[in-house]
Amino acid sequence: MLPRIVDARYVEGHTIWLRFADATEGEVKLEGELDGEVFEPLRDIEYFKGFKLHPELRTVVWPNGADFAPEFLRAALRVAA
Repeated sequence: MLPRIVDARYVEGHTIWLRFADATEGEVKLEGELDGEVFEPLRDIEYFKGFKLHPELRTVVWPNGADFAPEFLRAALRVAA
């Protein structure tokens, strides 16, 4: 079963806080993942802040169609101890 994101909030820089359906939550730093044509606009912090939680895909998406697979985000999650 794919991980499902149920809440997402901007933290700072290129960091997003996420909560998954199984109640796991934490931060994901994405600054090192913004390579390639679709991700380049996300380097602009104001554009990066414009993500939304897609109601069907259950991951974060940006207006230009950029997104990250929820399983990638789950693997990159830093859970606070």
